[in-house]
Amino acid sequence: MRLVRQVARRFSWGLADQGMSSLSNAAVSLYVARQLGAAQFGAFSVAYVTYSFALNASRGLATDPLLVRFSHAEHSAWRRAVQGSTATATFVGLVAGICALAAAPALNGTTRLAFVALGLTLPGLMLQDSWRYSFFAASKGSKAFVNDTIWTAALAVALEGLRLWHHQTVFWFVLMWGLTANLAALCGPLQARLLPRPSAVGDWLSKMRDLGPRYLLENTSNSGAGQLRIYAVGFVAGLTAVGYLQEGSLLMGPFFVIFMGISLVTVPEAARTLRRSPKHLRRYCLFVSAALTTLAMVWGVTLLVALPRGLGTLLLHAKEWQPAYALVPGLTISMMGACAIAGASAGLRALGAARRSLRAMLIASAIYLILGVLGAVVKGAQGSVDGTALATWLGTAIWWWQLRLGLREYGSALDSGRLGRHRAPGRHRTSTTGR
Repeated sequence: MRLVRQVARRFSWGLADQGMSSLSNAAVSLYVARQLGAAQFGAFSVAYVTYSFALNASRGLATDPLLVRFSHAEHSAWRRAVQGSTATATFVGLVAGICALAAAPALNGTTRLAFVALGLTLPGLMLQDSWRYSFFAASKGSKAFVNDTIWTAALAVALEGLRLWHHQTVFWFVLMWGLTANLAALCGPLQARLLPRPSAVGDWLSKMRDLGPRYLLENTSNSGAGQLRIYAVGFVAGLTAVGYLQEGSLLMGPFFVIFMGISLVTVPEAARTLRRSPKHLRRYCLFVSAALTTLAMVWGVTLLVALPRGLGTLLLHAKEWQPAYALVPGLTISMMGACAIAGASAGLRALGAARRSLRAMLIASAIYLILGVLGAVVKGAQGSVDGTALATWLGTAIWWWQLRLGLREYGSALDSGRLGRHRAPGRHRTSTTGR
């Protein structure tokens, strides 16, 4: 019971923190959608998926290896790792910000201004996210929650200021969203009582070279497929269709909070499960996927019932919710597939099987992009959603097959003595095939 209470507490902080983090993102998205309409929301969405791409790159190089290698490490080791990890995240944000500013002149209208605002604030956005994962690696989810609360409170004040000063444009929305994240990032060192160490970036990348590049490619292939899909839909069907896609995704937002909140904790918990008993890891992964998939289905059914009864008008503009409503069944099926993948992904991360998780992600992302774009060509936003729903479930089979092979290889390594029993694979490099 003590173990159950500890696990429940860690998952609770994950949910609370993700809820607060998602609140800040949803606040800007809903505000833009309601105030500026689908076309300008489409421009905002293009900038947002670019931010998501940079965020996944940062996590791949900086925080994902931190979770695998330093979840519940000794405090001194955690401090040294966090100094390198947070500095690496900031460096990725700096590079991404320069790229966004360089790309801005080639864009038009509101999209150009959104990219300028994004480029100016990306380093702090990446640093803020790295503090969250650093705290969860040390089972200090409460500190991550406080940091995200600072961001959300500051953003609420900033949005009200924009309303009072009549600066309600995509540029100002993105800029205030990013600057308030930078403010929260500056509070991270006070909470952790340490500073990022820029000189440690090279050392961090060198020590994590067996995980970082693979997680980078894995994360960016997933994010890149989503980004290219958005660009393709915009090119084929226009920014309005992109806006409808993003509005449909906003409707899934409350469940996405649950999904991401649990995902913050699944990898550290999978690593603990593996250390206690490798035989229990498969059961843990199945439980995570089954629970999340069921919750996704319940949320989708709730939307289908509640949106025509006033929720659609409450969340979105009165004339905007109906096109988004038509996308809900496909989005629900797609989210259920992503939930089914979540358990397998956590298991592969716990095993340190970076090659297998990368292989699964590359194949699944290619299928996602191809079917998503083909669907957009055939039937616009609706076709793209239907195509990605099918692609996600095809990807589910690939991910679970790779986990099955990874568990078999890990068991063989234990039996042959290449791994010490109950040893955390993330803390000890091995030569096991497929990792």
